[in-house]
Amino acid sequence: MATSRPFTLDFDDLVEQVRSQFTDLNPNEPGQWPILPKALAWLAAALAALFLAWFMLVSDAIGQLDAETAREQTLKDEYRAKLTQAINLDELRKQKLQVQEYVTQLERQLPGRAEMDALLSDINQAGLGRGLQFELFRPGQVAIRDYYAELPISLRVSGRYHDIGSFAADVANLSRIVTLHNLVILSVPAAGGNASQLPSGMLTMEATARTYRYLDPSEVEASQKAAKAGKPDGSKP
Repeated sequence: MATSRPFTLDFDDLVEQVRSQFTDLNPNEPGQWPILPKALAWLAAALAALFLAWFMLVSDAIGQLDAETAREQTLKDEYRAKLTQAINLDELRKQKLQVQEYVTQLERQLPGRAEMDALLSDINQAGLGRGLQFELFRPGQVAIRDYYAELPISLRVSGRYHDIGSFAADVANLSRIVTLHNLVILSVPAAGGNASQLPSGMLTMEATARTYRYLDPSEVEASQKAAKAGKPDGSKP
C-alpha cells in the first residue's frame, strides 16, 4: 500500500518564484508579463479608475450636497416667515384695506387738472376774506412726479398779525391739500421812514404755497415712459 508524502511549503522557494516574475519586465510589452505582475497592473489600473471616478463625480456630488444643505436652511427660514404671514393673513388683509381707504381719501383731496383754477381762486378768496392785500400771487411751473403733479405758488400778502394767522389756518383747512413753505413775516416798512403813518400791527408775509393734483392716465403713461427712457421728470406751466 502506497503512503502519501506530507505537503511541505518552502517559503524561500515561493519568494524566489514571486521575485522571478517581477524580474526583467519589459514595460513596452505588458501582455508578455507573468500572471502575477499582470494581475497587479490590472488592480492598480482599476484603483486609479475608481479614484478618478470619485474625484470627478463623487466630489461634485458632495459639493452639490453641501450647497443643498445650506439652501435647505434658507428654505426653512422662508417657510417660517411665510407661515407667520399665513397665520396673520386675515389681519394683513384688513390692514391693506385700511391703507387703501386712507390712500383713496388722500387722492380725493387732490384736485384734477380741471379743478386747479378753482383751487387757486379758493386760496385767493381765503386771503381776501381775511382782509389781506395780495401784493404777489404767481403760480410757478408744474413739477410732474411719478403719480402726482406739484404746483408752487409764490405769495406775498400784507395785513394784521391775526388776519395772516387766520389766512394760514384757512389754507390748511381747504378741502384740497395746500401746504405753506418758506414763510417769512416782516413788519411793513413805513413810507418815508415814518412808522407812525402805518396802521398798528401791519405785517407782510412771503411764502410758497404748494398744491398737488393727481395725474391723468395719459400723464401717468408719459411719466412712466420718460422714467424708462432715463429722462428727468418733466414740467409743465
